[in-house]
Amino acid sequence: MKKVFIFGAASAIARETAILFAKEKCELYLCDLKKSRVEAVKDHILTYAETTIHTDEGDALAFDDHNKFFQRALDKMGRVDVVLIAHGTLPDQEKTRKSPADTVREFNINGLSIISLATVAANYFEDNNKGTLAVISSVAGDRGRQSNYIYGSAKGAVSLFLQGLRNRLSETNVKILTIKPGMVDTPMTADMPKSPLFSKPEIIGKGIFEAIKNEKDIVYLPGFWRLVMLVIRHIPETIFKKLKL
Repeated sequence: MKKVFIFGAASAIARETAILFAKEKCELYLCDLKKSRVEAVKDHILTYAETTIHTDEGDALAFDDHNKFFQRALDKMGRVDVVLIAHGTLPDQEKTRKSPADTVREFNINGLSIISLATVAANYFEDNNKGTLAVISSVAGDRGRQSNYIYGSAKGAVSLFLQGLRNRLSETNVKILTIKPGMVDTPMTADMPKSPLFSKPEIIGKGIFEAIKNEKDIVYLPGFWRLVMLVIRHIPETIFKKLKL
């Protein structure tokens, strides 16, 4: 039985991924900002499958507590085989960009807190020479765009950090998975106008679950985003500056 630690477990994508792990009888340790939300996720998962589920609460911005979050999971489960880091926010770009403090806070949530938690998990897996670290980044991190460069730059930092981490651990049995979803219909995007490019959390959750099982390095979800971002990354800067993206 695999033992899975999920930080940001109350997110819609993490919940759908957790359901699939539960169906395979994996033991789960779910952590998010508020215990009440995590308990609700636990109850939801148990309507789909019976398994052992532990719950905890923790603030991603409490950097000094990141080791403690992980240690509590170890105390409950004895070991951790898979870590999924899934927390984040989608800031209002127009409001956030006017405040240096708000800009830094969003970068900390969507970038540095993820890097910190990933470091804790990677060090544990490296010491044991096995394990899988899966982290939700975003296609927004592939290129800075005027509409969401604060969020995108944080995710770009996460993707680049994971690339280096994967390279460093390439000769070990530790797997590092970078997950790059496109637009997903979740509470985080509730105020955004929807288009055919939006996907359901169930689709993204299944993609994450399969990518972890298949030991992928990088996965775009859904897969068509790989081609979309390939095109966007190769638009010359002189042209790109004129595009309203």
